[in-house]
Amino acid sequence: MAIRLGVVMDPIGSIDFKKDSTLAMLLEAQQRGWSLVYMEQPDLYMSDGRAWAAQRALSVRADPSDWFKLGAPEPAALDALDVILMRKDPPFDMDYIYATYLLELAERAGVLVVNRPRSLRDANEKLFTSWFPQCTPPTLVSANPARLADFVRAHGDVVLKPLDGMGGASVFRVREGDLNRNVIIETLTRDGRRAAMAQRFIPEIDHGDKRILLVDGEPIPFALARVPPEGDIRGNLAVGGKGIGVELSERDRWICAQVAPTLREMGLIFVGLDVIGDFLTEINVTSPTCIRQLDEIYDINISAGLMDAIEARLSARG
Repeated sequence: MAIRLGVVMDPIGSIDFKKDSTLAMLLEAQQRGWSLVYMEQPDLYMSDGRAWAAQRALSVRADPSDWFKLGAPEPAALDALDVILMRKDPPFDMDYIYATYLLELAERAGVLVVNRPRSLRDANEKLFTSWFPQCTPPTLVSANPARLADFVRAHGDVVLKPLDGMGGASVFRVREGDLNRNVIIETLTRDGRRAAMAQRFIPEIDHGDKRILLVDGEPIPFALARVPPEGDIRGNLAVGGKGIGVELSERDRWICAQVAPTLREMGLIFVGLDVIGDFLTEINVTSPTCIRQLDEIYDINISAGLMDAIEARLSARG
């Protein structure tokens, strides 16, 4: 099958060659003989009800000093593509949302968009966990400072974070009696005008915040446990967490089984679950990472499974 694949991503010249999951996907797609075109979010546009973009032919290489080549930008309709990978990193702002509307036009015209644009809008990576309360620690989402303060008093040791953050930004651990509690809550909620999330602190963070990748609802049998650096509670690699490969536990697999049917139904084909101890804490749907690290540790090819899933979806459409 001659597949035409487009990717919407951050500038390819600024990615981390060793760690970038999107590059791993593109290398696998090219190895299969698929043609690649490259787009950045501002390249997308609509004209007379049809989604277009300034598209550039793309070739990629497994060369850390020279990993891509781009052609000249040419206006082309998105519905000339078979599949589009939406791999633009957050922030999940209004520009991102507008991009999902444009991609939804392409989807309506028959393009497979991974992940489904409407579901990218619906599945806030922190709030989406509330669909699976059996998997999560005690959690509160509220803009009300008094309600959040009551949650801290009730649980004694709590993590507070914004609903639109990434990479561990603005994540706070607050204990009952902490003199900074009120100012942290006021800052996160903008004095009661913006909702924030509170979760009971999970001490197993010392053993790592596990990133579990699922392809079309099926979990990769290994996770990357991101262990916080000394003096921090955040395991995010962006703030110095150390990635360690671990096999999925029975509890991990149970959490995946709870979430997978909904992911399939919503067209969320490539997803990263964050699990600390026995609890699901986030569901990453925008641009999940950690492919390269797990591939290297376990000598596997996660992107091959993703491309197989994409091929299966395209074949099912006839």
